[in-house]
Amino acid sequence: MRVRVGQGFDVHRLVDDADRPLVLGGVVFDSPLALVGHSDADVIAHACADALLGAAGLGDIGQHFPDTDDQWAGADSLELLAEATRRVREAGWEPGNVDASVVTDQPKLAPVRELMNQRLSAAVGAPVTVKGRRPEGLGAIGRGEGVACWAVAVVTRP
Repeated sequence: MRVRVGQGFDVHRLVDDADRPLVLGGVVFDSPLALVGHSDADVIAHACADALLGAAGLGDIGQHFPDTDDQWAGADSLELLAEATRRVREAGWEPGNVDASVVTDQPKLAPVRELMNQRLSAAVGAPVTVKGRRPEGLGAIGRGEGVACWAVAVVTRP
């Protein structure tokens, strides 16, 4: 059996925008803030997709779902993650798991972490786990200017 590992990263800026939902891990938060992006800007789903694509040697999320393509405007990032996973499988790889670390003080992830794990895992068809990390006031993320996520994915081929 062949095993490969991929790393993904995404970051989006937080803004005060009542017309745009704040989506993380496929969960919509009740918040006056939202992440700016071409799609729904779900940094967790994006980092997971990036990690899976990288593990399969298929490039990155920007190559598959460019922000210059109107087709992806306002897209549900769980659907992007599911499509990225379909492409990984089409290339002969099977997702083993994805582990994501989200860096933010707000919103609090712990109350909905299991729901995020379930929704992300359903999109991938393999276990996805989300962990929250606090920036401790450091840098732009610590000042509440955005949310970042790193993810690692394992894929296998018989």
